[in-house]
Amino acid sequence: MRLPLVIALLLAFSSTAGHAAPSCGGNFGQFVNALKSEARQLGYSRPLINRFFQKVQLDPKVIRMDRAQGVFRMTFTDFAGRVISKNRMVNGRKNAKKYARVLARAQREYGVDPAVILAFWALETDYGKVQGNFNTLNALVTLAHDCRRPELFRPQIFAALELFKRGDFDPVTTTGAWAGEIGMVQILPEDILKRGVDGDGDGHVRMKTSAPDAIMTAARMLRDMGWRANEPWLIEVKIPQTLRWRETGLTHRKTVSEWRRLGVRARAVPLPAGNFKAAIILPQGRKGPAFMAFPNFDVYFEWNQSYVYVTTAAYFATRLAGAPPFDPGNPEPGLSGKEMKLLQRKLQARGYEVGKIDGILGARTRAAVQAEQIRLGLPADSWPTRALLDRL
Repeated sequence: MRLPLVIALLLAFSSTAGHAAPSCGGNFGQFVNALKSEARQLGYSRPLINRFFQKVQLDPKVIRMDRAQGVFRMTFTDFAGRVISKNRMVNGRKNAKKYARVLARAQREYGVDPAVILAFWALETDYGKVQGNFNTLNALVTLAHDCRRPELFRPQIFAALELFKRGDFDPVTTTGAWAGEIGMVQILPEDILKRGVDGDGDGHVRMKTSAPDAIMTAARMLRDMGWRANEPWLIEVKIPQTLRWRETGLTHRKTVSEWRRLGVRARAVPLPAGNFKAAIILPQGRKGPAFMAFPNFDVYFEWNQSYVYVTTAAYFATRLAGAPPFDPGNPEPGLSGKEMKLLQRKLQARGYEVGKIDGILGARTRAAVQAEQIRLGLPADSWPTRALLDRL
């Protein structure tokens, strides 16, 4: 059961209305009263609104979590080694069998490979075992009140209100991640309303308790984000040391045939034939693991912005689909968190848009690193080393 289009229109209006009122900060009680007034303008009854906001509280721990996402400062090999455990591989295969019919339906209707859904399910909540214990409404209102990303979280409050009206959200007992995501694959309330699928046919979308609902909703989410049916997403490759490193990275794409002519070869899983466009990504530079990334790899960034998380999730899916462990190679030592922040400041001073100075090697920082490596005559593999930092 897909939820009606009127909900999407309601949410669009809530986003617009949210900009008319004070968008963030100030006295928390006044902020909540402004949310109540906005809810009334959207047509919700006063008793429903009062029940929904009755026990809402500011949660300082949510803000601390938002400011301290240090796990993504890990390298790809360290992060992948930490989260892709033998237990998750075993349980992935068990769930693939247990939910084979639902996964096959998801692939049939939305074109998403079962391994991709299983990998997200594992990384987000360990197949539903660890869904988070933050009160969801408190988390959403806290993050909307905070002035870092209010435009993202304010609409989620009204989406949760609509779910509450439908009987699918309890403002007191519903819990999830610190950033307001709910359920087995950690989805925000707005996405549950817009893209939720009743996979088990009970008339509700229960992301916390129904694996079929979570599987089907995740597949629809990915399809709506641009997933291409029956196309690869990531394949490990072997690269010749004669490759022009400046041609690697997500902004440089060639056909598979062109990469083959340059000496790129599959390590284990065969490359697709012909005209598929792809990029060569080197998560830890030219001496570390290497992958061929296809357009579906880009869709992962719609789910999560972290380069390390995205590469790990995509690689994990290849493992669940039958690929062997990657060759870690012998990458050059990277930078510490402090050194990475210094690098980002230096790049920013040179006019590059690297985003927040957070010590995390994300896609924009990688692009800036490669540009500076080219300028300085260094191997342009997008992997920052102490040599680059010293040259800058």
